[in-house]
Amino acid sequence: MKIIKITNKISLEELKQMAEKMFGDLVKAVVDIESGIMVVNAELHADEEALLLESGSAQKDLWGINIYPETLDENWIEFDSMINLRPSQENRSRGVDDLEIQKKIIAIVNNLVIK
Repeated sequence: MKIIKITNKISLEELKQMAEKMFGDLVKAVVDIESGIMVVNAELHADEEALLLESGSAQKDLWGINIYPETLDENWIEFDSMINLRPSQENRSRGVDDLEIQKKIIAIVNNLVIK
């Protein structure tokens, strides 16, 4: 398994293949809302987060999500990750409490994934 940093585009089909190999129906991803990139294809959001931190991303800009490539409605992105627990940023859940940050994440994922 190789963690993949997506700076350009990835196809929905590639995400489906990753999901099948890993969890069956989902791909874990971490999105950098400042640089507009995401990392996919790891067992843990923390591993993806670590890769982005090593690449120079700021912790405050990284958010963990799950992508369900077989789901064709707005529920294909799930805001749920332990890395999202950040009381210092007023995020007190595994989700993404700030709707503006959610919108940024959705826009980045929609920009990077070719449907």
